[in-house]
Amino acid sequence: MPLTKTLLILSFLSSLFGATAQDNTAIKILSATEFKQAISKDSVQLLDVRTAPEFQSGHIKGAVNIDFLKSKLFIEGIHKLDKEMPVYLYCRSGSRSNKAAKQLISLGFQEIYDLKGGYLGWN
Repeated sequence: MPLTKTLLILSFLSSLFGATAQDNTAIKILSATEFKQAISKDSVQLLDVRTAPEFQSGHIKGAVNIDFLKSKLFIEGIHKLDKEMPVYLYCRSGSRSNKAAKQLISLGFQEIYDLKGGYLGWN
C-alpha cells in the first residue's frame, strides 16, 4: 500500500477515534437525582431540546426550549449560550439530547450534562 494512502487512513482513524474519546469525556450522563442537584445552583444553562408542544405539556422549571429538530433555530439558539459554562440538557427519553450534546461539542462546548432517560426519567 502506498505511504500516502496509509497515512490518509491512519489520519482518518485517528480523528475518528479522537472525536469519540472527546465526546465521551465532554458529555456526562446524570441520573434524575444528580441532575436535580446540579441544576439547583444559581445560574445554569438548562435546555429542553424537545418540540414546543412537548415543552408546553410539561418541563423542568427554568429550562429554555430550543427544539433540536429545527436545526437552523437550534444552531441560532445555541450560539446565544456561554461556551465557558456547563450546559444541562434533556429531551423526552435521551436520544435527541444525546445528539444535541454531540452538536454542542462540535460547536466548542466543553462541559455537557445529559439527563438519563430524559423527561420521562425525571417524573
